[in-house]
Amino acid sequence: MLVTMAMKNVHSFRKNNFVAKTISNALYDMPVPVNISYFWNFGSLLGCCLVIQILSGLFLALHYTPEVGKAFYSVMMITREVQGGWTLRSFHANGASMFFFCIFTHMGRGLYYHSFCLRETWMSGVHMFVLLMAVAFTGYVLPWGQMSYWAATVITNLFSAIPLIGEALMEYIWGGTGVGDPTLKRFFVVHFLGPFVLGLLIVVHMAFLHHSGSGNPLGVDSSGDVVPFHPYFTFKDLFGFFIFFSILSLVVFFSPDFFTDPENFLPADKMKTPAHIQPEWYFLFAYSILRGIPNKVGGVCLLFAAVLVLYMLCFFPKPSLKGVQFSIFGQLYYWVFVGNFLVLSFMATKVVEYPFIQITWTSTGFYFFFFLTFSLSAMLWEMFTIEEGSFNPSEASF
Repeated sequence: MLVTMAMKNVHSFRKNNFVAKTISNALYDMPVPVNISYFWNFGSLLGCCLVIQILSGLFLALHYTPEVGKAFYSVMMITREVQGGWTLRSFHANGASMFFFCIFTHMGRGLYYHSFCLRETWMSGVHMFVLLMAVAFTGYVLPWGQMSYWAATVITNLFSAIPLIGEALMEYIWGGTGVGDPTLKRFFVVHFLGPFVLGLLIVVHMAFLHHSGSGNPLGVDSSGDVVPFHPYFTFKDLFGFFIFFSILSLVVFFSPDFFTDPENFLPADKMKTPAHIQPEWYFLFAYSILRGIPNKVGGVCLLFAAVLVLYMLCFFPKPSLKGVQFSIFGQLYYWVFVGNFLVLSFMATKVVEYPFIQITWTSTGFYFFFFLTFSLSAMLWEMFTIEEGSFNPSEASF
């Protein structure tokens, strides 16, 4: 009796309270295709990553000092003297790597199933990806180690290639005539506030997702075969959280410096350039494109184009069957792109010489060619198969 009354009160509260009703409609009662797989878990895992980064970052900010002469040693103090500091720092640093692993998988799933056809949802997601890259880069600079300092120097110098305003913009970012104390403070502000802006974009992203509805592995309309998000997929997400925390904990407690460059354990030295400057692994694909072009302006243009090309996918003609799951050619084309992405990232760790530079050029060309032709290739395959009578999505039964 008491349980029944309590459930009625909760139900009444969800229906009458504006905030509870909004949350309930957005998550609890959101209609979800019944056949989505675990690849749809990565959206919720990204939200989990953001919470971990914000909470651990807030505690780290209590002890961090954004000054050139103290930043490196304040990080060392957090690691060695603050109780539990090394755990927080390791969760924060390795959480960034897990964040990008999840977002690459999430976007890769979106490419495979043509989620970019949901224009507003995809565009808001790309906005978050660009902001996440800015937040991650500024965070990489904050320890003020050797690789942090020289990565900041190399990347900020790229703005000088912008015609007319490049030099002024670069000096504004620096806060002077070179990378120094004002630069570090600016980067700290961006890194601190960026995740909160990212949280707002997540709300916008979820609003668009709720409006358009989620896709499904079949790539067909499944609006008539849906179930509430809770409890059918909350438990699936909880299982994903368990796997995620298990992997992250293994890295944190058994190999906390696995993703850290050894050069960054040395304090920044303006008079000593590292033998090989490279960013974190999740920036290697873009850095490889930048480094592979001998012309500075051309390299900067292709660097920005490597990310901005994601926006173009929304404007290509949309095939009626979303995804490449029924096309052998489409699947092969997609997985060749994934392999090419890995090769492109690996080339950034090699010296600029034969044959690595030639491989970088080839991989860069295929990277852009794929995005320009991926949606069109799906339409051509669909037209060919329908004309031959071998497959018709409207008559398919699953």
